[in-house]
Amino acid sequence: MPTDPTGRALHLLSLLQTHRFWRAAELAERLEITERTVRRDIDRLRGLGYPVDATTGRYGGYRLAAGTHMPPLILDDDEAVAVAIGLRYAAEADIGGIEETSLRASIKIEQLLPHRLRRRVSALQSSVSSLRRITDEDLVDPGALAVLAAACRDREEVRFGYRRRDGEESPRLVQPHQLVTAGRRWYLVAWDRDRDDWRTFRLDRIGEPRPAGSRFTPRPIPGGDAVSFLAGSLAALPRHSGAAEAEAAVAVIEPAELADTGARVATRLRPPPR
Repeated sequence: MPTDPTGRALHLLSLLQTHRFWRAAELAERLEITERTVRRDIDRLRGLGYPVDATTGRYGGYRLAAGTHMPPLILDDDEAVAVAIGLRYAAEADIGGIEETSLRASIKIEQLLPHRLRRRVSALQSSVSSLRRITDEDLVDPGALAVLAAACRDREEVRFGYRRRDGEESPRLVQPHQLVTAGRRWYLVAWDRDRDDWRTFRLDRIGEPRPAGSRFTPRPIPGGDAVSFLAGSLAALPRHSGAAEAEAAVAVIEPAELADTGARVATRLRPPPR
């Protein structure tokens, strides 16, 4: 445990950056200091521009609040490696415009890593290859992704044009419930108002989604959740002989998690070839 004030403050900051609520006694125990010293270190972080909210009383504590600017992040070794690797693979994501941004951020972080951590990142990157068959038509528009994520969060109906598998375009009015990823594909699980039934929509086939101006009450998704429903929908698609199948992770994307660039892997399935 760092005993110097600077090292101790950095360790305190790394705990606060989890954005959970920490009781003063918990922080004192973790840092092996007194609660009075915790208060002094909190004041030191505030002086450096970190907005730390405090709650007084017997069960009082601290939480790092959102500020007006992004202060420096403190990452431990495992977190730094995870971020570097995640950004490298985000550069291969099927979201238009994110590739170059992710690559620039990845290069900046890797340059800051100590040699022992760069070796870990390099070992994984050099040992893993990806099979990509993504064309410009398959890319997901980040603006559309943001609109749909907000609609899922706010329970707001959405209108958009949808390109079916046969190439035909059709207007849709839906109640979006959940975004799901399957491998490199993004899907929307929604209640289709015009068809009075549940549907899954590939995001790369959705054109110009826009809020319809009306809200809805969420319905129970068949199968229990969006992942199960998508798995059933993909399994029902016709298979093509001679095409290879690839096992892909399926993840439910919560709107709040999408804003934090995080995702939660829920299950695995073998989707039919596209």
